[in-house]
Amino acid sequence: MSFYYEFEKYCEQFGRPDHIELMLCDLNGIVRGKWHPTDQIEKLDSGAVRLPISTYVPNIFGEDVAETGYGIVAGDPDGKIITIPNTLKPVTWQKNNVAQVLVEMTSKEGTVSSLSSRGILASTWERLRDCGLNPVIACELEFYIFDKRASPSDPPIPPIRDPKAQNYDLEVLNRNKDFLNEVQSASKSLGLPVDAIIAEFGPGQFEINFRHTQNVLDAGDAAVFFRRLVRGVAENHGKEATFIAKPYVEFPGNGMHVHVSMLNEIGENVFKSDVGLPDTLKWAVGGLLNTMHELQAIYAPHLNSYRRFRSNSFAPCSPDWSLDNRNAAIRLPDLNTDAARIEHRICGADVNPYLAISGVLGGILDGIENKTLPPPGIDSSERTPLNKLTSNWSEAIKNFEISELAVDIYGKEYRDIYVALRRNEKDQLENIISSAEYNAYIGRL
Repeated sequence: MSFYYEFEKYCEQFGRPDHIELMLCDLNGIVRGKWHPTDQIEKLDSGAVRLPISTYVPNIFGEDVAETGYGIVAGDPDGKIITIPNTLKPVTWQKNNVAQVLVEMTSKEGTVSSLSSRGILASTWERLRDCGLNPVIACELEFYIFDKRASPSDPPIPPIRDPKAQNYDLEVLNRNKDFLNEVQSASKSLGLPVDAIIAEFGPGQFEINFRHTQNVLDAGDAAVFFRRLVRGVAENHGKEATFIAKPYVEFPGNGMHVHVSMLNEIGENVFKSDVGLPDTLKWAVGGLLNTMHELQAIYAPHLNSYRRFRSNSFAPCSPDWSLDNRNAAIRLPDLNTDAARIEHRICGADVNPYLAISGVLGGILDGIENKTLPPPGIDSSERTPLNKLTSNWSEAIKNFEISELAVDIYGKEYRDIYVALRRNEKDQLENIISSAEYNAYIGRL
């Protein structure tokens, strides 16, 4: 289906938009792009719209990093934009009639660029299908809302009326019903598979559950659309919303839990069993645990991400598994029904969802291919102490840098670019003197 035809169908339903926001997801999970006029749809449909290829790989500040080999050091050449079918959606939270659509850029050969994180997920999914395995994915995303800050450097302040521990508090949902109702309404307009909304533990914290899908790319797309939607709706209500991993030291962080079932070629859930763990599930869990250290830089991409990895912080700190213990990195909440699945609990909500889901599926595939057995579970009397996940960003980056599995999943060039960007981000943040240092030392030393 041509984009021109998709656009005409969109106009029939929502009216002709003032412009279309072309949305390209970069390595950090940040949406970049441009506004495209709706009187030039033929130009977009024909592939005549361009963006610099380096748009895929800026640092978190939006800057080119020479070590990636992209940007001005390479002359900053353009790539040709293509739209992703069935992702043309309304931007309901804006006053004007505005549309948005996910886009990619293509290589000279006409294929999606190897710098596309969505393309990496597509390749990982294809590898599983080639093995006769069909993943079913559902994500959970946590976020905080708070009153607008005067300056971007100001810390967030928790809502005054919300209790410090608001988990499952219905009154909190009622007090925020205007915001949450608009989130649900906008999600419906975008066709996002939103399921339950709950008040999470921290003040002003909420969790959204998405329904499971056999289209792995849809799971990643939903997370990208939803994070943008929540921030936009919060703005309408005089609030800010954040998906950073740890906005408050004293309250739980924001996670993105990934639920995975696995179907065989005839649609049977190979994780399901009436007695114990089936071999395929054992190997999948073993693979996820065995690869968790080397992929932690994907699951925890930023400096702030590592503040989640503290004992009793609601974030798993070791590559453990359990049947029903939320301290474990891998939880198996259901074994006996068609909903039998793995819950991967390591990711912060600050991840690039395409890269994170690729890591989860890649770890599962690695375990199944190598028949990797997991250690005794977290509740087992036979359990021995494990090598904890690091709370050191530099160590996680180094583990990723030397990981052959990272090359297998993401490709060597992408792995090296990812490392270069994370090191650049780390160096820049370390060169900033924090207000905490001034408070502690000036006037005393």
